[in-house]
Amino acid sequence: MDQSAQYGQMNFSLPHDVVPLPSKGKFYASKKKSLKVGYLTASDENILMAGNTREGLMMTLLRNKIYEPEIRPEELLNGDVEAIMIFLRNTSFGPQYNFKATDPETGKDFSVEIMLTELYTRETNVEPNEEGFFETTLPKSGSKVLLRPLTAGDSAEIDRIVDSYPAGRVAPRQTLRLSKMIVEIEGNRNREELSKYIDNMPIMDSKYIKNFMIENEPRLDLRQTVIAPSGKEVVVDILFGVEFFRPFF
Repeated sequence: MDQSAQYGQMNFSLPHDVVPLPSKGKFYASKKKSLKVGYLTASDENILMAGNTREGLMMTLLRNKIYEPEIRPEELLNGDVEAIMIFLRNTSFGPQYNFKATDPETGKDFSVEIMLTELYTRETNVEPNEEGFFETTLPKSGSKVLLRPLTAGDSAEIDRIVDSYPAGRVAPRQTLRLSKMIVEIEGNRNREELSKYIDNMPIMDSKYIKNFMIENEPRLDLRQTVIAPSGKEVVVDILFGVEFFRPFF
């Protein structure tokens, strides 16, 4: 770990706040429902202005700003990471998030403003088990499976593998995601056997898992409906690319 990461992880005297996690700690061994997160400082502008990738920027900020030495940012759920990113942006630049969307009637771009403080955590009646896994039954095969939400480390690893594929070859993004999410099938946790099962899984079952996780994964609702100048409704997603912070620079 570099010096700046150690500074962020260990210096508890720095100004910070407590950020509640959408997961409420249910998926972690520590069961921590919130984390101490520092505010962005003048020195952090160097990170925001650097030519980092999305994953590089987010992981650097997490390592520097989470003041919990026992927490590894790579193990945080994506939904919890998003909540921390929104906290950092709100407390540094304000809650107004401005970006462009396209009017479906005219094809022209228009400006959208969303208040990030008004985002809420999606509610679900599905609770994880004591291990932090979702239990469900696949509709086509009837198999009982245990599922877990993806972590920041999972997503970064999948992106690295996909990016390594040469042009013209189809990267197995969907099966990679399934292999990370599926913990057990009918009591079997053997990774080699699970991999073979996933490769031959009916599409009905794989789509079910994707939709199940979208509906039940704990995270803020980042999909918003706005009205275009033509009066048409437009559904937009808040994205956490490098431009999430960089418009201020």
